[in-house]
Amino acid sequence: MRIMSLRVLLLLPLLALLAGCGCPGYTYRYVPGRTATLVGGYAEAPADAPPQVHAAIAAGNRIAGLPYCYGAGHGLGEDSAYDCSGAASYILRNAGLLRGVRTSREFRRYGESGEGEWITVWAKRGHVFCSVAGLRFDTGWTKGPRGPKWTPRDRPADGCVMRHPVGL
Repeated sequence: MRIMSLRVLLLLPLLALLAGCGCPGYTYRYVPGRTATLVGGYAEAPADAPPQVHAAIAAGNRIAGLPYCYGAGHGLGEDSAYDCSGAASYILRNAGLLRGVRTSREFRRYGESGEGEWITVWAKRGHVFCSVAGLRFDTGWTKGPRGPKWTPRDRPADGCVMRHPVGL
């Protein structure tokens, strides 16, 4: 009985780590030549970024500033509003990194585990956002009304897991 209790105590920190509780928040860090810049609400990709990064940023720029609407952006074409998972799906799909559309919960299993070199998806049940070349694309925790936009503002990521497209 005592050995069993000791095993349980030793496993608790491991289980907490695997549950995604320790995900750090998003922090903007500018690295010349590796980080997208923000000009007038639109992102500019670093010149040497991979083509998928340029495509994801171009897609984000097309929908940046549109209104937020729960459930919007879940079609395969353009929409007049987007929710968090619709916006994340849109930029990844237009970069050739996703087929179809996913919910925030489904993004918890997207790609590979951990932070990506160029693109990271931060997902939890009920919300998802992305960072592309270091710049955050999100529908919340931004200045102004909710809706998809680029921002360098830091944000907490409690309960999120970080995932990234294979190779990026």
